Amino acid sequence: MFHGTITKELTSHEEWSHYNENIIEDQKDFVFVKFSGLYLKSMEYLQSYISLKVCVFSNNFITDIHPLQNCIKLMKLDLHGNQIKNLPDTKFWSGLKYLKLLYLHDNAFAKLKNLCVLSACPSLIALTLFDCPVSLKKGYRHVLVNSIWPLKALDHHVISDEEIIQNWQLPERFKAYNQRLFLNFCAALKKVIGFIRISLEMIFYFLKK
Repeated sequence: MFHGTITKELTSHEEWSHYNENIIEDQKDFVFVKFSGLYLKSMEYLQSYISLKVCVFSNNFITDIHPLQNCIKLMKLDLHGNQIKNLPDTKFWSGLKYLKLLYLHDNAFAKLKNLCVLSACPSLIALTLFDCPVSLKKGYRHVLVNSIWPLKALDHHVISDEEIIQNWQLPERFKAYNQRLFLNFCAALKKVIGFIRISLEMIFYFLKK
């Protein structure tokens, strides 16, 4: 897999021009990329990955994710462990019609109102924001659960009806944060196809119970 480590000066050389053109063309067909723990500060080169379905860009120094706006086929996006403080507007998220899994934990989000733009993401069913400053705010979970309508799981738990309907008292096993509702959908990624299948099957299994 090409990791974009060849410098612009090298690829612009005459002997590399044809090779470089092939690389750029191949990028359009990539469905999976993993750039984890590489101290990267930019996602600019992902703009040409228009077929991308799974993107793991964790543990870097990313602050801006706008280059992903062309990756409209994304199903899973892992951005945990970066330095993101703000998210793109609703136009960006409404364009990601197939995005189901979004990992944003361990970032620098501090304001709830900035995260409400995720309400424009039509298929988002699982989201992580734990270990972000915003997760310590009072009402953090209540606001997000009632802003992002498709959402079924936030951080480590499936969303309870008790969190959606105010003052509704449910039996203990259906209460928010009950152990029965615990769901670890941040399992290590081993195989792309297997991960997508297993992750979605786990979520759908818990949602049917």
